[in-house]
Amino acid sequence: MTPVNNDGNMIDPVDLLQRLIRFDTTNPPGNEAACIHFLRDLLQASGFEVTLLGKAEDRPNLITRLAGSGNAPPLLLQGHVDVVTTAGQEWTHPPFEGVIADDFVWGRGALDMKGGVAMMVAALINMKLAGNVPNGDIILCLLADEEVAGGYGADYLVNDHADQFAGVKHSIGEFGGFPFWLGGVKLYPIQVAERVGCQMEMTIRGAGGHGALLHRNGAMAKLGRILTRLDKKRLPIHITPVTHAMVSAMAEATSGATSFLLEQLLKPRLTGRILDLLGERMRVLEPSFCNTVNATVVQGGEKINVVPSEITLRLDGRMLPGFSPAQMISEVRQLIGEDVEIRQIGQGVPNMNPLDLSQFELLAGILRELDPAGNPIPYMLPAVSDARHFATLGIQNYGFLPLDLPEGFDFSATVHAADERVPVKAIEFGTRGVGMFLKRYGR
Repeated sequence: MTPVNNDGNMIDPVDLLQRLIRFDTTNPPGNEAACIHFLRDLLQASGFEVTLLGKAEDRPNLITRLAGSGNAPPLLLQGHVDVVTTAGQEWTHPPFEGVIADDFVWGRGALDMKGGVAMMVAALINMKLAGNVPNGDIILCLLADEEVAGGYGADYLVNDHADQFAGVKHSIGEFGGFPFWLGGVKLYPIQVAERVGCQMEMTIRGAGGHGALLHRNGAMAKLGRILTRLDKKRLPIHITPVTHAMVSAMAEATSGATSFLLEQLLKPRLTGRILDLLGERMRVLEPSFCNTVNATVVQGGEKINVVPSEITLRLDGRMLPGFSPAQMISEVRQLIGEDVEIRQIGQGVPNMNPLDLSQFELLAGILRELDPAGNPIPYMLPAVSDARHFATLGIQNYGFLPLDLPEGFDFSATVHAADERVPVKAIEFGTRGVGMFLKRYGR
């Protein structure tokens, strides 16, 4: 496999995406080296100096820089090349062939996030080849290990090579810039915040004994009640500044009953009822209003004829910005209403920085220019990304990898799933958007 650009020609982001998909970088184990080396060769052929830094030889990270005029701080472009597993999934087209069919590029990573990497790399190289000088240095960082924990990628770099990001205040990366529709209105979320993980373990105890006898209100019965409450009820509503800004922008973009209902969402006493009323239309946004918890692992019992006296339940909790694990555990305890032991067993990287929206209007203006029918809104990612690691250096990330997707295409249901794919035109659209930002940043 040879570099796309070995003769000074502009980079085709769709062709580049196809080539990236053909590297199987399933994590674990990752094996990102071949993909990163390919990108290194491509960048070097375009005149970039490239540095590879890695905790392990087969899991390097790539850093390069396009020098700017010095009129603005450096800007970081960050994206990962590892992907999640395809095990147990049935695909229409093989997941590591990068097939183009029905005007889509098919393959694992098309959306998360080799598509975004292709956009950033193509926009950066094409900017250099066109002779455009950015206002500030543009640092491109291509990462390993985002899909697990970042220990070989972003976490390693910010802890061991923070000097590579000196002076950076802003970055762009995943997730954001893809549309969804509400009340017939096309909305483009731009990620400006994300939630924080809080993993918990619950120990449920009760009388055990012989399976031939009747046992009521034991550990199993308590487990059933707990799972039912977790399924039927939500944790308390909290309107954070990001959520307020997001919903206010949505209400302004829509009209009639939709706009009215959105305004009511910002009244905590009504939020739950409005969310229930809007149903699936708010599935992606509902986690912006409350901490969430899902039961993921149950352990208990050893023999079929012995009723267990102790059951362990593991929970994947996600906290809104500004919340602590102690607050999360308190909310869970109030929700389940059972006398059980709950302890924290893990926590994500909290973002302690104040929200910085200074680049939002620039990004929003680019989206409006690319798609006049679109309405950009600030967005809180319900999951996590590598942005949380760079935030420890004081860097505000914007999820801005624009994709003009057709109505009915469910981005959230396609990421990590079988038949992950992206429209060819969407990759071209996004590359234009990223390129526009690189030229306008710091003006």
